[in-house]
Amino acid sequence: MEERTHSQRRRIMLAAGASAVAGATALIWELRGGNASYPRGPLLSLELGNLAQGKLLTVEWRGLPVWVLRRSAEQVTALTTQEGQLADPDSNLSQQPLSCKNPQRSQRPEFLVAIGLCTHQGCTPSLVAGGFLCPCHASKYDLAGRVFKSGPAPTNLVIPAHQFAAGDTLILGA
Repeated sequence: MEERTHSQRRRIMLAAGASAVAGATALIWELRGGNASYPRGPLLSLELGNLAQGKLLTVEWRGLPVWVLRRSAEQVTALTTQEGQLADPDSNLSQQPLSCKNPQRSQRPEFLVAIGLCTHQGCTPSLVAGGFLCPCHASKYDLAGRVFKSGPAPTNLVIPAHQFAAGDTLILGA
């Protein structure tokens, strides 16, 4: 009887292990662009030519607040000074298109495009000097949407699927 219980436990552990491997494989596939879980379509086109440096534009897309921040050259340069304080400075655990897996987390260094929801409990952070601050539990993000170690948010802000067309036209969902 004890052998049978041990055998049952072993099958359960093998099934759990197989499920974990399948889940991890699916997650890696999605993050590498296979069937990405970061928000996609329908397409939304935005003209950003008149967005001033340091200004944050918020639009609703697929029921989510999407931020577009036009960063100054100084703000882009400052992104490299805080890396030791960040939980995931290389964005290895975060959701973003492969084209945005860089220190700026963007296709164009001057533009941050991110889902404006804290990854802790979904509150909407505010733009403050040098980054974003979540009013609910004080999670902080830099101007690339990378989370600081000091707060409860587990991952960087989500970067949605997007691309830039001619000029400063942003297409969300592409």
